[in-house]
Amino acid sequence: MERRKRSSRWRTGGAFVSFPDRESGFTLIEMLVALALFSLAALALLRLEGATVASTAQLQEQALAQIVARNLAVEVMSGPGAPPFGRTGGEAVNAGRKWRWTQVVGRSPEPRIQQIEIRVASDRGPEAAALTLFRRAER
Repeated sequence: MERRKRSSRWRTGGAFVSFPDRESGFTLIEMLVALALFSLAALALLRLEGATVASTAQLQEQALAQIVARNLAVEVMSGPGAPPFGRTGGEAVNAGRKWRWTQVVGRSPEPRIQQIEIRVASDRGPEAAALTLFRRAER
């Protein structure tokens, strides 16, 4: 035997309109669960955006520090003589910011070659770039 849905019938303007007994739609609990899930997803996206912005700033800092280190390396390599052994340091201005640098010149395992380490740090934080070069030592 086939069961039929019960429905209410109302007469409106000469026509009958049927309404099922159970109206379709979302309950309040279903809407609250959906909103909770949506808010969790939105919070996760906001947190991801914050991490992305922080990473971008750090990468920009490292890129600028690398430029400063490479500029110093070009000065060392293109200089008329080999740099003196020991530690030197100073400040350089690049991209409108001050960068502290240190240069350590020592002997490499091969006595005819100098090992030059350049480290650059920004005024905002710790070391941002490091570079190691090798150059022929003066006799």
